[in-house]
Amino acid sequence: MKKLLALMLALGMTVSLAACGGNTDSADTASEAEATEETADAADTAEETADAAEASGDGSYVIGICQLVQHEALDAATQGFKDAVTEALGEENVTFDEQNASNDSATCATIINQFVSNNVDLILANATAPLQAAAQGTDSIPVLGTSVTEYGVALDIDNFDGLVGTNVSGTSDLAPLDQQAAMLQELFPDKETVGLLYCSAEANSQYQVDTVQGYLEEMGYTCTQYSFSDSNDLAAVAATAAGESDVIYVPTDNTVASNTEIIRNICEPEGVPVIAGEEGICGGCGVATLSISYYDLGVATGNMAVKVLTGESDISEMPIEYAPEFTKKYNPELAEAMGVTIPEDYVAIETAAE
Repeated sequence: MKKLLALMLALGMTVSLAACGGNTDSADTASEAEATEETADAADTAEETADAAEASGDGSYVIGICQLVQHEALDAATQGFKDAVTEALGEENVTFDEQNASNDSATCATIINQFVSNNVDLILANATAPLQAAAQGTDSIPVLGTSVTEYGVALDIDNFDGLVGTNVSGTSDLAPLDQQAAMLQELFPDKETVGLLYCSAEANSQYQVDTVQGYLEEMGYTCTQYSFSDSNDLAAVAATAAGESDVIYVPTDNTVASNTEIIRNICEPEGVPVIAGEEGICGGCGVATLSISYYDLGVATGNMAVKVLTGESDISEMPIEYAPEFTKKYNPELAEAMGVTIPEDYVAIETAAE
């Protein structure tokens, strides 16, 4: 189409130049010769410009990234995603429009709507709320989620079998919840009460504590759920949980991940250890975790994005991918402070203080 427009422009120039000739035969002949040469040059230039425009468009992509909130785990997933995409497609061929929703669902919707308006080539939804906003905001632009625990819960899909089947796919950060419960029992076999602390605004947090509670109760623990609505009431709820529990379990929860210092300042003085759903939370306020690498999870999501953008795979046929490895990790500082003996097969978390 660009080449056709260029040739039409050149033809128009030919007519104009021919019409400007004089009345004498010699003048006409000279003018026509000049016009013909200029027309040919104009056509060549226009065609070269069209070719350059087409070439610059090939393999160039704009990816919108909506991250729920800034904290270690989500930051690592975003970085892994970007590294994988740029390594495969070339840094010069990819533009990332990276936006942070500051832990607000309404802001997620605003960001997604802007991506849709800008007609980006693909959307990365980092965490559950961005995924929900993206799924509602577009049914045509490919959407890949990451750091999402359970897609069936997030997207309200009954009997979810691992394939969304629409323009949505992605990766899950779900670590085996039965193994997390077993970790708590391994470290604290003589404890009796477990407080399950989580943000009620996060559907996947509710799913995790419900599931873990079932496993823990089968092991003989008495469990109580302590939910908070946002960071404003976290301290009060955490204080209640610490006062009534021997151990606290915190799932993979973005609000907790952004406020680990609050939990640590409450639980450490009370001598109440925290088992965390992921490494970032554990490094801030926990004793131990069964965790994944969020950077590697982001890389896996980035590899999926490359397949979608290059046409190698149809996103509607791509099942949700899960982390291949899980590692037992512990926080040396808090473990020592609380007198918790850590088995040899646990890996120490390198905290910022170290």
